[in-house]
Amino acid sequence: MTLETRVLHPTLAVEIVGLPLWETLDDPTVATLRDLYSRYGVLVFRRQALSERELADFCALLGPLERTVRSDWASPAVPEVTVLSNLKDGLGRNIGGLGDGELQWHSDQSYMEKPATGAALYALELPPEGGETFWVDLRAAYAKLPRPLRAQITGKRGIFDYAKRLAGYGRDSDQQISEEARRLTPPVTHALVRAHPETGDRSLYLDSTTTIGIDYMDISSGMALLDEIYAAATRDEFVYAHQWQVGDLVVWDNGFTMHRRTPFNPGARRLMKRMTMNLDKYRHVLPDGRLAQSEVGMPI
Repeated sequence: MTLETRVLHPTLAVEIVGLPLWETLDDPTVATLRDLYSRYGVLVFRRQALSERELADFCALLGPLERTVRSDWASPAVPEVTVLSNLKDGLGRNIGGLGDGELQWHSDQSYMEKPATGAALYALELPPEGGETFWVDLRAAYAKLPRPLRAQITGKRGIFDYAKRLAGYGRDSDQQISEEARRLTPPVTHALVRAHPETGDRSLYLDSTTTIGIDYMDISSGMALLDEIYAAATRDEFVYAHQWQVGDLVVWDNGFTMHRRTPFNPGARRLMKRMTMNLDKYRHVLPDGRLAQSEVGMPI
């Protein structure tokens, strides 16, 4: 099968046109999708009608599925599927997570020692306005960083802590991280610059919602440097903005992107299904996490 594609951003996003993902895909089609995935950070499939099982089966073609640490957000039918919504059940309890507020630039699972960098989001119910998602290409951003700024981050490792992201969610149930989740997510460090295994292209690895400093730098200096990098890396020219439609499936690579979501009316319904995949280390740039020696910017 010859795939029809439409480039949505020069370096970052491509739409796969008219491919029904509920059908069995032949090997050449899967190989082409994997190649596109390794070259673009964002793949867009529109007008999909997928059960949770069909969604999981398709995403598994791109990498082994992983269950996230937030088991309270997992689908009871297919636990690899994470439910993201602002809906409540008949007892007033949250269905899934991440509500309706604004999320700042972040990379999923950056707080893990070995993040599963593949991700997918499938839209089922959407608000009439707001809730757009933006992705930024951190390869293109690195290529255009001023040389003095590149020199400052060469060899540096950021410190990433899940507790910072939880504090930003604003809901008591999210801020009170369970002991099990805390055990699974101690602070880690990741190199701020990595090279792609196939192309050698360098990219940044950033997350404004979990980074608490830079290893071997004092906190204020480290955060000031990170703020400078964020400002340079998130310029409009590096960003793809996605206007969601019901039936959209977007797949992305957290290894060289960050993303964020705009807020929307909390009275409007929004329901998404999310997948997490482990990507091929020979075709995707993977973070090289290590346990942090301390929770501050200086080693103990």
